[in-house]
Amino acid sequence: MSHFEQASPDVRELLQKRISQLGLKLEGSPVERYVQRLHRELERKGLRRFKPSCYLTDEWGCPDGQPVIGIPFYLADPKLARLEREMNDLEDEREIMMYMRHEAGHAFNYAYRLYVTPEWRGLFGPFNRRYRDHYRPVPFSRKYVRHIAGWYAQKHPDEDFAETFAVWLTPRSNWRRKYKSWPAFAKLRYVDRVARRVRDQDPVLPTGAVDLTVEDMKLTVEQFYRRLAKQNGTAVNVALESDLGDMFIPKGRRRKNVRPAWELVEQHRLALTDKITYWTGVRRPLVRALVERMVRVCRDLELSAEAGREAAYLVELTAYGTTLAMNKLTRGRFEDR
Repeated sequence: MSHFEQASPDVRELLQKRISQLGLKLEGSPVERYVQRLHRELERKGLRRFKPSCYLTDEWGCPDGQPVIGIPFYLADPKLARLEREMNDLEDEREIMMYMRHEAGHAFNYAYRLYVTPEWRGLFGPFNRRYRDHYRPVPFSRKYVRHIAGWYAQKHPDEDFAETFAVWLTPRSNWRRKYKSWPAFAKLRYVDRVARRVRDQDPVLPTGAVDLTVEDMKLTVEQFYRRLAKQNGTAVNVALESDLGDMFIPKGRRRKNVRPAWELVEQHRLALTDKITYWTGVRRPLVRALVERMVRVCRDLELSAEAGREAAYLVELTAYGTTLAMNKLTRGRFEDR
């Protein structure tokens, strides 16, 4: 994996160490300030009795039914964060807090067992509905708030509540004005009403069991990232040669004022990944792997891009990538076979 070789020596020295042996702790780490910020936001909303515990694990999450928040381990160490930036594009401060608020929504739901009440089910749906990785969202539906990239609130009733809670919790979100005419407004008013009702009540479930912890992670750092890369690489093993060959100038066709197409795609890789992820909701590592495959195909075919047409190429690449990603989201694969 080229990203490993590009990493600085002090980062590469971590690769052969087991994650469980890195001594990672949330307390005193760079991520602790985000936990403290979350707790302050909850207090400002009057939820002084609700302070969810957080722990380091392999990815963002909240164990099913447990009011605890799992935070990716790489955020607890600057060197690991630099490696994550190379491998998967590290979350910025805004994105970290978006995930924190979303997971806090799950934790709040579980802590007060809201999901068992008829009112919750009437607004969000049955909590025991089968959880689907491949769901068919209705883009721009006003029945749901918009928070995490894509249409994530439509994935499951529990995600709908977590996203609604996150919008309600976000400082200066102006949810009353922004969502006033939306059907989703009833869900936001419910969150606001419930928060006021339980603000002086201790949670029914004050704490819960954690899932995988960093102490349980016996893989080396390199093994962890190679496993992720293999999963994402397998998922995007799609035939792009014909489409990209039509989009760019094929090898052997002489043109003046051209540049390698792979350089163009690589130059705008981050922007392409950002926009395709935002508008489709497909997991960012998969979208990044898709864009990186575009780079590889353009390089292997020695395709060229005409100078001065960068904007047109980017429009077409974004539309192409978005179409493939929506196939993945709704059909479970990037292309039909």
